[in-house]
Amino acid sequence: MLELKGVSKTFGGVKAVQDVTMSVASGEMRGLIGPNGAGKSTLVNLVSGLLAHSAGTLSLDGESLDSLSAQERARRGIARTFQNLRIFPSLTVQQNIDVAGYSGAASGREGDSVLQEAIERLGLSDRLNETAGSLAYGQLRRLEIVRAVALRPRVLMLDEPAAGMNDQETGSLAQALGWVRSQIDCAVLLIDHDLKFIMALSERITVLNMGKVIAEGTPKEVSENRQVIDAYLGEDQQQAA
Repeated sequence: MLELKGVSKTFGGVKAVQDVTMSVASGEMRGLIGPNGAGKSTLVNLVSGLLAHSAGTLSLDGESLDSLSAQERARRGIARTFQNLRIFPSLTVQQNIDVAGYSGAASGREGDSVLQEAIERLGLSDRLNETAGSLAYGQLRRLEIVRAVALRPRVLMLDEPAAGMNDQETGSLAQALGWVRSQIDCAVLLIDHDLKFIMALSERITVLNMGKVIAEGTPKEVSENRQVIDAYLGEDQQQAA
């Protein structure tokens, strides 16, 4: 469904993303891991259209995304959350969801019933009339996910959704994301540094280091890859993974 061919991004002399080729199928949960500065968030920004790529091509369902703005890509079904929260704090939780819901409804894709259950499963049903700025950090993370679901996504990209959560919150989030993936026919690209979390959810994992793909495979294959161990996991995390 989502296909990247030779995608690169340079900032002056810095090669943030280098010749990344990757495809993510409908219904697949793909993990994207790597050390800080590896280019993971930059890659998500390139797919979502917040940044223009320097080389290569991106396509969704065989149709090019290259010339489309971030807004046009969102209407096509490219949804994402942010590593640094981007919520409208003065709006209510419901209004934050509605902002995304307008674009989702205009797309013609189905999703109202899934959205209502997502609100419940992510623990926001009794918070809808509260201002988003009054929510705790973990609730804001969940609100971003619900807002992405409101777009009726074809591709759902989650940039560190478990950041700042305790073990109980992370477990609940994992269950909710598993349910979302089962209900929406979309590709999911998941970035996180919680390896237990990401390896439990992902069928396949792509590993970036210094902007390049250094490995791709099942969680087991990746966790046993010597190049990945040396660049990111280390021996202790490899054993835990």
